[in-house]
Amino acid sequence: MRSLVARVVALSLAAAGLLILAPAPSYADTVCQVTDPETGVCLIWIEVPGEPGDPGDEGDDGPKDTGSGAACYWDGTKQNIHKPPPGPVPCSSEYGYWSNGYNCYISMLDPQPPAGDPNWQGHEPGDGAIYNCYQPQTGILIWIWSQDPPPNSDTGPTPREVAQIAIEQMDLRAIDIGITPEPGEDSIGIVGMPVWMWAASPDEHTVGPITESASAGGITVTATATLHKITWDMGDGTEVTCMSAGTAYKASFGRAKSPDCGHTYEKSSSKKPDGKYTVTATSDWVITWEGAGQTGTIRLNGLTRSAAIAVGEAQVLVQ
Repeated sequence: MRSLVARVVALSLAAAGLLILAPAPSYADTVCQVTDPETGVCLIWIEVPGEPGDPGDEGDDGPKDTGSGAACYWDGTKQNIHKPPPGPVPCSSEYGYWSNGYNCYISMLDPQPPAGDPNWQGHEPGDGAIYNCYQPQTGILIWIWSQDPPPNSDTGPTPREVAQIAIEQMDLRAIDIGITPEPGEDSIGIVGMPVWMWAASPDEHTVGPITESASAGGITVTATATLHKITWDMGDGTEVTCMSAGTAYKASFGRAKSPDCGHTYEKSSSKKPDGKYTVTATSDWVITWEGAGQTGTIRLNGLTRSAAIAVGEAQVLVQ
């Protein structure tokens, strides 16, 4: 985004532009359903309504995807004015079009002042122009000089779009899979034995929470992403929904079941391709954002990683 260099007459007004404001885990490439063609970031913006859970499944009772936000907004805090509070405004009015950068309605002064008028700030007529800058919130009208017409915020991004920029900066990734039995040729699980699943080597990029801010079009938005759930497709027709990153298995746990994220296979994987179950973990995130006196929620899904594990019958293993 290009910044707009401006001079302010009569009152101090900020210039427009960008604001500065146990078993080994399985590692595999993320399977992405949708990738941004410009950035390569895997993102899917979807509305995820609440749904009832299966027995032993808490279901999806998380917040819905909400809020797009208005592209035009008033923010008096730029001038240490706190009443009225920040919030959306009409993008056009009888006073002109709204500029988030200047925090006022813009219209060209007609007629323009004569040469030598101090409002030209040393410039000559025709070198840029003098504009009205009117704030109906405060009743303040000032003149400003600008080389180019101040940007019309109606054509700029919405707060939600700026929030998506912040999300891209988070570098959210699929979890590294931790599971018993271990993936690999030398590890075989047993039918009827508890299987533990968890996020291996968790960090803010795989399980959150993580917060980032982004600015564009005179709007600054802060977004916070939290992992809502992980859905495990166990490869046997069963899906397990875990509302946490899970608990890593330790040998001292023996045959105990996972306290928060587990499964038990009832059949061997011998009839599956390569004699293994393909286990896929899909992360579901909830991102809340705020900025420009507005708030919203974004649901993100589609960050997926897979691993293959072998499960056999106990009597076969004994033989």
